[in-house]
Amino acid sequence: MQAFLVDRYGTSGNTRIGEAPVPAVGDGDVLVQVHAASVNPVDFKIRDGELRQILRFRLPLILGNDLAGVVTQVGAGVTRFRPGDAVYGRPDKSRIGAFAGFIAMREQDVARKPANTTMPEAASLPLVGLTAWQALVERARLQPGQTVLIHAGSGGVGTFAIQLAKHLGATVATTTSTANVEMVKRLGADIVVDYKKERFEDVLRNVDVVLDTLGPETVAKSFRVMKPGGTLISISGPPDPAFAREFGLGWPLEQAMRLLSWRTRRQARRRGVSYSFLFMRPDGEQLQWITALVEAGVIQPVIDQVFPFEQVQDALAYVETGRAKGKVVIRLRDDPG
Repeated sequence: MQAFLVDRYGTSGNTRIGEAPVPAVGDGDVLVQVHAASVNPVDFKIRDGELRQILRFRLPLILGNDLAGVVTQVGAGVTRFRPGDAVYGRPDKSRIGAFAGFIAMREQDVARKPANTTMPEAASLPLVGLTAWQALVERARLQPGQTVLIHAGSGGVGTFAIQLAKHLGATVATTTSTANVEMVKRLGADIVVDYKKERFEDVLRNVDVVLDTLGPETVAKSFRVMKPGGTLISISGPPDPAFAREFGLGWPLEQAMRLLSWRTRRQARRRGVSYSFLFMRPDGEQLQWITALVEAGVIQPVIDQVFPFEQVQDALAYVETGRAKGKVVIRLRDDPG
């Protein structure tokens, strides 16, 4: 099968489209023929070696962290899927490889594709959907009437999280640029801060929950607008000791992350709020809830561009610019649906 391969870590000249064996199907696995896969910032972070301390792969590796496709084979013990099922999912962190003709995934990491989506639309959802769900529903336990600040509302996570938070009954504030103000309003944002014209820390107050996608500087500013007892969840760091324990990274890395996040955690304590770092995990059951929301019209996929497989490099480069509105998707098969 064809696959997009990383031969060595680095920023250039280290990737190629080449041949790779179709992955073996183990007990409890489903083999999925990939129709479409989406591009996420974690892809170029893996490519560049930024995550090699916590995600250890054998090179060459196949990139790609979420997808939609059709089941072609099931392993022993699989009960929920059979060949021919249209599915989508986010593979386990140790089994990435969506930028390829086929991928083998654990049954519990897969869900049936929303019936009202195309393959590219479905492929755009798993990673950002699970990130938003695990941040807002599972960790923050966002309640009706609360105020949530979602940074970078026009991005992949942001466009999904705005819709989910609105469905949960929250007042949704978000940050974006002038060009995207109307788009995030259409998605459900109640308060839009145009960062080209004003600073969110000068505008917002009494925020219950913050979902940060931008990094430590934004985290520090976000603490200033939060209520005591509020919750801030970041997917852009700094990683904290709880994350190291959850990932089983061992005592040395746990201590390193304790030091790395010390200032941020101290700032949170001084403000009387909680801080945590989130690296989303695969969860087919949560994806089934997301499927129901998409089929009900509560969540709509937001796609900026769809690239052919031959232009994976261009798709990665576009996402790296940070200007994508919603998701960028790679199409591996031209068949509809």
